[in-house]
Amino acid sequence: MKTFQARGLFAGLVTSLLFSGSIYAADTSKAPLPPSATPGQGFSAEGLKRIDAFFAEQIANNQLPGAVLAVAKNGKLVIFKPYGYADKASGKAMTTDALFNLASMTKVMASVGGLTFYEEGKLPLNAPISNWLPQFKSMQVGQVDADGKLTTVPAKNPITVQDLVRHTNGLTYGGRGTTAVHKLYPAGSAPAAVQYTAPEFIDKLASTPLLYEPGTVWDYGFGIDVLGIIEEKIAGKPLGSALQERIWNKVGMPNTTFQVAEKDRARLAQPLPIDPMTGKPQKVDILNQTVKFDCGGSCAFSTAGDYVRFGQMLLNGGSLDGKRVLGPQTVAFMTSNHLNKDIKNNVGGTEPGRVGYGFGLGVAVRMERGLSAINGNVGDFTWNGANGTIFWVDPKEQMVVVMMAVAPGEIRKVHREQLNSVIYGALEK
Repeated sequence: MKTFQARGLFAGLVTSLLFSGSIYAADTSKAPLPPSATPGQGFSAEGLKRIDAFFAEQIANNQLPGAVLAVAKNGKLVIFKPYGYADKASGKAMTTDALFNLASMTKVMASVGGLTFYEEGKLPLNAPISNWLPQFKSMQVGQVDADGKLTTVPAKNPITVQDLVRHTNGLTYGGRGTTAVHKLYPAGSAPAAVQYTAPEFIDKLASTPLLYEPGTVWDYGFGIDVLGIIEEKIAGKPLGSALQERIWNKVGMPNTTFQVAEKDRARLAQPLPIDPMTGKPQKVDILNQTVKFDCGGSCAFSTAGDYVRFGQMLLNGGSLDGKRVLGPQTVAFMTSNHLNKDIKNNVGGTEPGRVGYGFGLGVAVRMERGLSAINGNVGDFTWNGANGTIFWVDPKEQMVVVMMAVAPGEIRKVHREQLNSVIYGALEK
């Protein structure tokens, strides 16, 4: 405990000194990527001060307990900083090695894992998922009549692997709607993994009517969880073990896991006790629960340092430090829009910052510079986490941005827009 407290005090000292000194940890040997020769290279000094001021204000006003920001530009680490508290209730300072539940940022890693099997010819995107999970052979689509009565009709199309990864499968999250179909589904990935084993989960989904005909509508749901279970079947091992072998070991992500070891639990960052937007008590259940399977939709934990390396690997076209995870053409394919003209694009309905985006394989992909409430460039790709984590890659700027925080609820959407504005506002050109 004394060691951890000392780390916390050091982190607080680093934070208090900024912007007078280095913008990344003093011990650059522990930096997740090679630090830039000039700290903050590519960003204006005034812009960097605004980034610091933004976090200081959010923390002081109880909008955010704390955060870790990691930004890479042109392959170099230009920002790597802790802010505020890992646990404000106890006064524990944030440190760069703090652990966070990734929530839906898990999906990006599980999607990359699936693409490693795709590259081996073991997971064709057009293959029906019933090839691995026969329970999905004959699905029903739910229909609600004028009286609110639920009926079903046989699905015309099979659910394909591509439908899983681009969210066009009809396996909706129960917590994202109030229709009769939504009420039959678990609320989300983590609650489902707490309640069900993998076989029970598959049986539950396969026996529940789809919200939409497969391949016709983008709708956020359980697709990547099902993908992860297919990966387990192909690999013959748990999803975490498969991702460890295929991604985490190669990229150098030693803190990324589905199961936080007891010795590391003190590093888990905690939310504010009170939701700043509703004034009601809040908690993040997954921080204190045990899941029954490695859910690819929500259940992984990581650090900002690990995830910025993952993002840099994707920006590099699938490799980092001489170790390749995916081929460059596969990454280009992954980060292209997969929603054709016949698919209803509801991506922008998730939040204002997604207007103008299509969807690739596990990531939202920007199709237009305008329209969205957030800045960026055509071709940037992103996905965030419901508990407050943020991730995007902008190939035009050669930039990777990762912010780890525990700020669940609607305020996370506000933070996404605010962080985006201070990052792009700080760029020098």
